[in-house]
Amino acid sequence: MWLANVVMVKKANEKWHICTDYTNLNKAYPKDLYLFPNIDRLVDRAFGFTLLSFMDVYSGYNQIKMDPQDEAKTAFITDSGTYCYKVIPFGLKNAGATYQCLMDKIFKEIIGIDVEVYVDNMVVKCTAAADRCRALERLFQVLRKHRLKLNPEKCSFGVQARKFLGFMLTEKGIEANLEKCQAVINMRSPQTVKEVQQLARRITALSRFLSRSAETIIPIFNTLKKGDIFA
Repeated sequence: MWLANVVMVKKANEKWHICTDYTNLNKAYPKDLYLFPNIDRLVDRAFGFTLLSFMDVYSGYNQIKMDPQDEAKTAFITDSGTYCYKVIPFGLKNAGATYQCLMDKIFKEIIGIDVEVYVDNMVVKCTAAADRCRALERLFQVLRKHRLKLNPEKCSFGVQARKFLGFMLTEKGIEANLEKCQAVINMRSPQTVKEVQQLARRITALSRFLSRSAETIIPIFNTLKKGDIFA
């Protein structure tokens, strides 16, 4: 029998989120190799539109039911007893792949036309107000059919620009996320391998906005080959 512990994680909005530590269960299960959409191509298809509507599914994983025979594997222990999930919990290794597969199936008729979807993030794109209403109607029909609920706090309708998957989408093009730029500027000179890796990830995320970015990041990667440089 699998049994996991519960941990509390503080979110960016300062609220606490209950998570279950499925480390052991995740080690035992093979990784789902379902292919996620390429973020760069997805973002390229979403800019240049007059009106954009951004939506986020409310606790998306929790809106998908577990297979009854697998519910016991999600068991977790608390002071008041042992429980298991009837919906997909956060923390399972293959939850993201399962969710993306579902989104690709239910939105297959409108993905790439009216909407772009990456896990629980969606953007509806159009060039006129009338088109926006029709596109949103098609999207909402799918949501209603499959009983998926949106998070109103993370939805914006009919806007001209907003962050999406770490990029700023506008009618004119794709702009760098200023928060990501500032994060690089505010970093101290790396003192450990972990800090070098963190810097490399942040620069890679901005690579499409950097001239000759591959050459820029090579010296950073080279420091990782020198095993004792931070000793």
